[in-house]
Amino acid sequence: MKAIVLIISTFLVVLIISCGSGPNYNIAVDEVAPWCILDFDAVERTPEQRIAMLKEMGIKRYGFNKGKGDLTSMIDEFNLAKENDIEITSIFLWLNPKRDSINKLSTSNQMLFRNLEQVEYKPTIWVSFSEHFFKDKTQEQSLNISIEMLKFVKQKADTLGCELAIYNHRGWFGNPYNQLEILKRLNDSSISIVYNFHHAHAYVDDFPLLVKKLKPHLSFVNLNGIKIDDLEIIPIGQGDFEYKMMKQLIDEGYNGPWGILGHIKTEDVKEVLKRNIQGLYNFNSLYSPE
Repeated sequence: MKAIVLIISTFLVVLIISCGSGPNYNIAVDEVAPWCILDFDAVERTPEQRIAMLKEMGIKRYGFNKGKGDLTSMIDEFNLAKENDIEITSIFLWLNPKRDSINKLSTSNQMLFRNLEQVEYKPTIWVSFSEHFFKDKTQEQSLNISIEMLKFVKQKADTLGCELAIYNHRGWFGNPYNQLEILKRLNDSSISIVYNFHHAHAYVDDFPLLVKKLKPHLSFVNLNGIKIDDLEIIPIGQGDFEYKMMKQLIDEGYNGPWGILGHIKTEDVKEVLKRNIQGLYNFNSLYSPE
């Protein structure tokens, strides 16, 4: 009788452990970081207003992407975020061959690096390339251009104490298979990948296999609704593929960090973020019901 009780007890312990060690599909909404909220805001908030909005929403971190805008308030915004216990997790570096080359960056990008020297918190630099770098270039030439430029940027990032991640935008450099080959040749585990759902439409069918290749390199995933042949930017949960892809990432062992998007110039970014946050709550309810 004791032996039977022992066997049953052992089975229950194993069952409880196995159930508790499964994937956690609950994405902590208060931990996500908004992205594309500076130049994409019909209200045109000042840094003070933006920080106040994030605090009101309970958001503790965000990414800084000024695009073609004015960088003169960048240092003030970083300091203001720090004073309010809000982390700026990332900053976008866009490279264009008309203005950027090895050892010679555009005036705006030079200012970005000068500003980073003066701020205490060092965000990860998310770097992407204009398609003009690769026009009329072979695959091998494109790989070499990317690798040499990234080595140059990495040296500057290291000097500042910033980490570096490559960002899938569009075109040749936005192709995740090309990015994986770049990282393979660079052979530098400190360089990671930011994967953006809003630039993932062409790779939806590949994603179940692609996610396995991407997972060891991922440092951030920016979420978005995905409908093929539809608008690039739609709320999380209003597409056809994003929930499945989010689940596949978690099943593969990726548990964040996650980003949500503003990225709509014609709307109040607060309302855009609210829709995406609701999409996350719906995902959590769907896959991690209480």
